[in-house]
Amino acid sequence: MKILCVIPARYASTRLPGKPLAMLAGKPMIQRVYERAAQALLPDEVLVATDDERIKEVVEGFGGKAMLTAATHPSGTDRLAEVALSYDKMDVIINVQGDEPMIPPTLIDELCKAFEENPQLQMATAKTLMQPKDYNNPNAVKVVTDQNGYALYFSRSLMPYPRNRTEDYKVYKHIGIYAYRRDFLLKFAALLPTTLEQIEGLEQLRALENGTRIKVLTTDFQGIGIDTQEDLDRANAVLLAQEAARKAAGEGAEKE
Repeated sequence: MKILCVIPARYASTRLPGKPLAMLAGKPMIQRVYERAAQALLPDEVLVATDDERIKEVVEGFGGKAMLTAATHPSGTDRLAEVALSYDKMDVIINVQGDEPMIPPTLIDELCKAFEENPQLQMATAKTLMQPKDYNNPNAVKVVTDQNGYALYFSRSLMPYPRNRTEDYKVYKHIGIYAYRRDFLLKFAALLPTTLEQIEGLEQLRALENGTRIKVLTTDFQGIGIDTQEDLDRANAVLLAQEAARKAAGEGAEKE
């Protein structure tokens, strides 16, 4: 099975223009994401799909691979589908968000394994326990799954609603990393937007409304999705702290 990891990167972000090129601890954000994805063991290739020559030049400048795609795509999924058309030898396409610089390479590998273990699987994503402070935050998307780990619904509203709250009450946050069987991705991108998708503003509901089962893996990863300058500042502080800790640990090892 051949796997392509794609990082869609659009320059014209509404809240943070030029977001992929924003600096994070001395490197452009797109480089941070690319380097994390490249650490995954199972993908055969990592590629940035962008609508902007500046992003392409930066990616190629640090030794990465990039592809220019149309500037008219309404979503990352459509950009992903354009890439998939050019990569007909790939079996699975992993969509890593370009604003998740701390994405665990192991999560990418786990998504790959889900397709290796289940030849019928068409689409997969991930979830993590949500912090209570985000329960009523519409930008923190919630997901509920069945007993086999398949999505029942995604929403910006709190769910499940705790009418009869029990000790094991949990709310899961959807993590925006997606994996698709290539043939399914092309069909999915060609479907018209559905009612629930338009109401919630969540593309994955299009798959559910058309009867596709979405496998949802559970992870401990609590990322910092970067949409605003405040998010960028917070991610920068975390990365700088991590690098300082690694440097200190390395110096300590040398002294020993």
